[in-house]
Amino acid sequence: MSTNTSTPDLDAVVVGAGFSGLYMLRKLRDELGMKTQVYEAGDGVGGTWYWNRYPGARCDSESYIYCFSFDDDLLQEWNWSGKYPEQPEILRYLNHVADRFDLRSGIQFNTRVTAAHFNEADNLWEVETDQGDQVTARYLITAIGCISTGQIPKIPGLDSFAGDWYHTGAWPHAGVEFAGKRVAVIGTGSSGVQSIPVIARESEHLTVFQRTPQYTIPARHETVNEEFLKEVKANYDEIMQKTKHSVAGMPYEASEVSALEVSAEERLETYERLWQKGGFNFLFGSYGDISIDRRANDTAAEFIRSKIREIVQDPETAEKLLPRDHPFASKRALIDTNYFETYNRDNVDLVDIRHFPIEEITPTGLRTADGAEYEFDIIVFATGYDAMTGTFFKMDIRGRDGLELKEKWSEGPKTYLGLATVDFPNMFMITGPGSPSVLSNMPVSIEQHVEWIADFVEYQRERGIDVVDVEQQAEDDWVQHVNEIADQTMYMLADSWYLGANIPGKPRVFMPYAGGVNVYRDRCDQIAADGYEGFVMSETSEPVLAD
Repeated sequence: MSTNTSTPDLDAVVVGAGFSGLYMLRKLRDELGMKTQVYEAGDGVGGTWYWNRYPGARCDSESYIYCFSFDDDLLQEWNWSGKYPEQPEILRYLNHVADRFDLRSGIQFNTRVTAAHFNEADNLWEVETDQGDQVTARYLITAIGCISTGQIPKIPGLDSFAGDWYHTGAWPHAGVEFAGKRVAVIGTGSSGVQSIPVIARESEHLTVFQRTPQYTIPARHETVNEEFLKEVKANYDEIMQKTKHSVAGMPYEASEVSALEVSAEERLETYERLWQKGGFNFLFGSYGDISIDRRANDTAAEFIRSKIREIVQDPETAEKLLPRDHPFASKRALIDTNYFETYNRDNVDLVDIRHFPIEEITPTGLRTADGAEYEFDIIVFATGYDAMTGTFFKMDIRGRDGLELKEKWSEGPKTYLGLATVDFPNMFMITGPGSPSVLSNMPVSIEQHVEWIADFVEYQRERGIDVVDVEQQAEDDWVQHVNEIADQTMYMLADSWYLGANIPGKPRVFMPYAGGVNVYRDRCDQIAADGYEGFVMSETSEPVLAD
C-alpha cells in the first residue's frame, strides 16, 4: 500500500513547448494517459524557433531530417520548401504539429516557471510560475532547449546608447528595419554568420566586430528538388533508422579513410568536391580522423583558409578572417550562405577586436581599446548563449534537503546520461548536459530522450514506483566517461561555448557527449534492458495496470 497520502495536482509538469515539450506532452498525456501541464514563456509554440527570428535564421541540418519521425502520416504530408529549413518555416511546422495533435490544450502560454522544489515528505515537486500558479506534480521534466538563454556581454555604457540594440536570440517579432541605417554586428558565431549577409544587403552600412575568425562551409542552400523529396518520402523509414544510428543524427556515410593516408592531390580533390556539395558532407564525408588527429585536421583547416583567401578580395580583410588559433570543428561547425563574399561589399567593414576589444558603448556608437570610435544607429549582439545550464539556473530548482541545482552544478553540470542528476528525484532533462544534444541533429536526440523517459515512467507506474533517483557512482562514472571522450577530440583545443568559455566565471567543463548519437542510444537502451541500471527506485504506491 502507498505510504504517500498526498495526491498531486498533476502527474507531470513539462517546462517548454518547443520540439521537446510538444513531443513529451503527446507521449505522457495522449499515450500514457497522464495528467500533464506544459508551461511556456512565449505566447506560442516553437521554443528556439519562436525566439530566434533574426535575419537569415535557419537550421543547419537538412530539412528532410530536421523533423519528427514518430508519425508516418506527418512525415508524408509536410513538404519542406528549402534544402535547409528557415526559421519561419520551422515555426509553421511546429504550429502544424501542435494543431494536428491538439497539443495547445495542454500548454499554458505566457508563463515562466520560476521555482520547482522537491518535497521529500510527499515525494512531489512543488512548482511555481510568474503567473501565480502553484501546483504539485509527481514528475518535473525540462524541455528548455540547450541554447535558449542569450548572453549579452557586460560592456559599460550600453544604457547610454541612443539607438536601438538587439540580441539575435530575442529578436522582435515584427522584425527590424535596417534600410538607411548604420549597423554594428558584434560576434561572428552561428547567428552572426547567418545574419551578417542579410543585414549587409538591407542596411546602409555594416561594421562587423570579430573576436574569433570562423571556419565555415558553404551551405549551398536552394529550393528542394521535387524528385529528391519524392525519393525521400518513399524511403523515410530507412532514412530515419539511419539517422538514429549515425554519429550525428544525420544519414551521411561517415568516412573511415585517414586524411594522412592519401596523397595531397587526392585530399585536395576530395575537399574541393565536398566544398562544392556544401553542408556537413565536408566534415563527415571527407576523412574520419579530422575530428581526432590534429595533423589530419590541419589539412582541412588549411583548405578552408585557402578558400577564404580566394573569396575575399582585400588581402588585409582576408587575413583578419583566417582562423588560426583553434582546429576546424573544435567550435560549433558552421555552414553559411555568402558569408565570406559579404566582405567584398563596399558597405561592409570588418574590425578585429581580439587585441583591441570594445571598451565602451557610447550614446552614438562604441569605442575600442585603441581609441577608435564608431557611430551607429543599431547594434546587434550576435554574442551567443549561456548554453546548456543557463536556462536551468534562471529557475530556482531545489532537490533533496533544499539543494540548489545551481549549487550542485557550481563546478560544472553533473548528470547521468544527461537525463537525470543525483538528489533531484523524478526530474528528467530532455537533451541535458552530458547527452549528445548540440553535437547532433536535435530532433533525433530529442525523440530518443522523450521516448526513453516515457518508457521509464511507464515502467515505474506499472511497478508502483513513486520515486526514482540516480546512484552517485553511476553519475560519477558517466561524468568521467563524458570527459574522457571529449579529451580524445578537437573540442578541448578551443575556447567555445561547449566548454562554457563564453561566460565569465563559468566552470570550464565540456558539457555535451561527444561519443556519438549511435553509441549513446545503444548505451541508453542497454541500461533500460538491464532494469534501468544506475537508478534507485522506491516502491510506495499501487501499480498502475496497463490497459
